[in-house]
Amino acid sequence: MPRWLRTLLSSWTGRFAVLVVFAIALVAVVSIFWTPFDPMLSDVRGRWAAPGWPHVLGTDGTGRDILSLLMAGARTTAFVAVGAGVVATLVGISLAALGALTARWVRESMAVLVDILIAFPVLMIAMMISAVWGGSLWVVVFSVGIGFGVSIARVTRPELRRVQQSDFVLAGRASGLTPGQNLMRHLLPNIAPVFIVQLSWSMAVAVLAEAGLSYLGFGASLTEASWGTLLADLQRYIGVHPLTVVWPGIAITLTVLGLNLLGDALREATDPTLSRRSAQVHVPEVVA
Repeated sequence: MPRWLRTLLSSWTGRFAVLVVFAIALVAVVSIFWTPFDPMLSDVRGRWAAPGWPHVLGTDGTGRDILSLLMAGARTTAFVAVGAGVVATLVGISLAALGALTARWVRESMAVLVDILIAFPVLMIAMMISAVWGGSLWVVVFSVGIGFGVSIARVTRPELRRVQQSDFVLAGRASGLTPGQNLMRHLLPNIAPVFIVQLSWSMAVAVLAEAGLSYLGFGASLTEASWGTLLADLQRYIGVHPLTVVWPGIAITLTVLGLNLLGDALREATDPTLSRRSAQVHVPEVVA
């Protein structure tokens, strides 16, 4: 087992985060092939069924099985989190590299561009794009990914500049490595801890953004299961059937918490400076 994985699983936060993320991913994969009921199948005669058998978590106002909706919603959540993470990675690394490894006028121009783009709230951009192109998961993925890619670029750019002045980077450049090779071999591995935290936070906020946009009607379409849409449908009946609202709320909370804790645990596991500091034992001086 790699050392970073042992370090990750040695803390309770790391184990909890891995368990939550793995469970969400497993449910998302299983929901592709099987759910207890068709998530979009309505059964008026079975509306508002209490938790029990065969509806383990009950049904909603149209008779749809809540457990099946949650499982299908996990698939939507995983798609948005991974998709937004990929887009944010490509945008963030590209902007950070242009802002750290190019000529001075390019670096200064990219810094100004990043400062301008970061001033626009991600949710507002997503709502504006949705108003023009219509609500869809792809709109959420690209708008959230681009928005948080700019945030990743702003954080990782100074780290790239700092690592670029290191002796091993200068030695690699002297040995004939191209800027791209230096970026892949030396720069990116050394900023990985900072990047991992930003990426996990971006994926967690992407989950919240998808749920919020779907809640407002700008995210998933009516034919796609979403925790935000389910929450919007059920909150109108919270005074009559309060338990039904709890399930999508718990799913969103656990997913966001798991992604945030996973980022912190991965940073501690992959950052050698943190592991060295944690291994040091402070011995008080003896005063004569």
